[in-house]
Amino acid sequence: MSPSAAEQIQRLREQIRHHDRQYYAESQPEISDRDYDQLLNQLGLLEKTHPDLITSDSPTQRVGGEPIPSLISVQHRQPMLSIENTYSVADLTTWGRRVEKLLDGGRIEWLLELKIDGVAVSLTYEDGLLVRGATRGNGEVGDDITHNVRTIHDVPLRLAVESPPTSIEVRGEIYMTNSDLVMLNQRQARLGNDPFANTRNVTSGSIRLLDPRQCTERPLRFFCHGVGESTGLGAHTQSQLFEWAQRAGLPVAPQTHLFPTLDALIERGTELIGELHSLDFEVDGFVVKVDSFEQQQQLGATAKCPRWAIAWKFEKFEATTTLAGIRVQVGRGGTITPVADLEPVELAGTIVRRASLHNADEVARKDVRVGDVLVVEKAGKVIPHVVRVEKHLRTLALEAWMPPTQCPECKATLVRDPDGVFIRCPNIHCPARTRERLKFFASRGAMDIEGLGDKLVEQLVATGLVRDYADLYKLSVEDLVPLERMGETSAKHLVEAIAKSRTRGLTRLLNALGIRHVGPRVATLLTSHFSSIDCLQSASADALSAVEEIGPIIAAGVHDWLASDYGKEVVVALQACGVQMDAVATGRSLAAGPLAGKTLVVTGSLVGFSRPEAVAAIHEAGGRASSSVSKNTDFVVAGEEAGSKLDKARKLGVPVIDEKQFAELLAGRA
Repeated sequence: MSPSAAEQIQRLREQIRHHDRQYYAESQPEISDRDYDQLLNQLGLLEKTHPDLITSDSPTQRVGGEPIPSLISVQHRQPMLSIENTYSVADLTTWGRRVEKLLDGGRIEWLLELKIDGVAVSLTYEDGLLVRGATRGNGEVGDDITHNVRTIHDVPLRLAVESPPTSIEVRGEIYMTNSDLVMLNQRQARLGNDPFANTRNVTSGSIRLLDPRQCTERPLRFFCHGVGESTGLGAHTQSQLFEWAQRAGLPVAPQTHLFPTLDALIERGTELIGELHSLDFEVDGFVVKVDSFEQQQQLGATAKCPRWAIAWKFEKFEATTTLAGIRVQVGRGGTITPVADLEPVELAGTIVRRASLHNADEVARKDVRVGDVLVVEKAGKVIPHVVRVEKHLRTLALEAWMPPTQCPECKATLVRDPDGVFIRCPNIHCPARTRERLKFFASRGAMDIEGLGDKLVEQLVATGLVRDYADLYKLSVEDLVPLERMGETSAKHLVEAIAKSRTRGLTRLLNALGIRHVGPRVATLLTSHFSSIDCLQSASADALSAVEEIGPIIAAGVHDWLASDYGKEVVVALQACGVQMDAVATGRSLAAGPLAGKTLVVTGSLVGFSRPEAVAAIHEAGGRASSSVSKNTDFVVAGEEAGSKLDKARKLGVPVIDEKQFAELLAGRA
């Protein structure tokens, strides 16, 4: 017995809704666009034959409504408040302290979300069915945009949960991706229409169109970020709301994380700023929230803003310029990074001539070609990156950029990482890799060789005087004097500085060797358990991973490097040159170092140390560097413009020292 038309229609609707969730909410499509369109066409034909079976939540009903005469105003069930803004970590920390005080010391979990640069909207569902979409408006009253919201495939017409809330007002952001704006502007150019300036402007205009058929031609997207009035939701925290939203088919922005402390959130947020280039949509900051709904209710709101959330924003600057060329750089780990050479353009008060393209996959995804007009952005304090290509201005047939197959320096055949993202030069002796390794080896946070700057390293490698670390210790004054800008006095000082670096100790050496995943903290942890290079070389990966904070990935990286032919050669050569290979930095073990067992926090700007150098110095002296102040902190090192951490130290009675006292501590004189 063949299924009835009603059964076929129901099955097709369920299939299409499933694929909508996989594509829009999960970003894991299971079928091709063509197969999806075939399912939609089958459903449309069946519904056309049986119009009595058409329902408002059918996937076919997203498009096709008639234009409306005008937008009507609707009252929000709960006000859609704006969020207080801050552009500084100090102000963000002050806000956090205020929240902690209002909650009287209660345990708080903090949520970090991306702040999408789009249009805030409210979606109302009754018994799981979408009944209304509205703009934020003035917070109390917005415009009814249901006719356009229904055209957005990110927005489910029916929530994909068995027992949906009786009523729920979902709040979120409608936006457009950069790649969709590129395609939209190409179509605008073909039609002879003006291009749209940016994603936010086109989103704001599109969502208010009176004709939904026009809106469906503009590929809008949606992210859920909150909830207004609801009945029967069952979530008690913001993070639980997001888990429910994803089950219901409502997309949630990526990089949403929960943290036990505000300091941990700030640390991760600062890192994330440098990763935003990988997103295909515009972000102008983060939103920080108290996770618990009960605590949110306790905190309440002012007349304009909730007290439990704040927007941590950063300045964004954009400029338009032409791509003059693409070249690649080789890092010390062999990573090949494409760099855009730009026609000079002013951006954030400086002249920008280059921007990172990060990796070959990103160049292909954005379809960046030499001769293109690019939109370049600088967000926060990170280097400029390419936002998008203005393809509608591409009047010539430009060649697609192809990543090199050979290293530009040594001509070795390049290889891709197992994850397929990065391309690397496998030749450990590649001159480019050698230069970058030596620059890092000589830096202050590593072996601290005074006078061995980047330009000099390049000369030493180019002339063949230095091919690896050990060659530095074989240099004589006579070798150095013929080099450009190198007199006899400078040569003597450099030879003395190189000789002095022999006694930096195993911890500094491990960090200086540039082993993947090994920085000052990891080096300190390893040398506190393995007191010599011989102990480290004889340790298994399991033994290394048994060290607290050393996971299997780090352990495997260290073990493999030390066991490799190259690693063995480096160790033997450095030992032959008299470089110290045990965990005794200045005549004492780390366990007996001047900061052994002490926890220090560095805040503000120091004159004699960069932040990484100060942290490395603490670790070398046997101490622990922390990013947050607590009652267990032994000292806070306060430099210029020290902020909230200094205030917290004073409040908790933690000793505060200046840079001079810090240096005395490191030297064991305090």
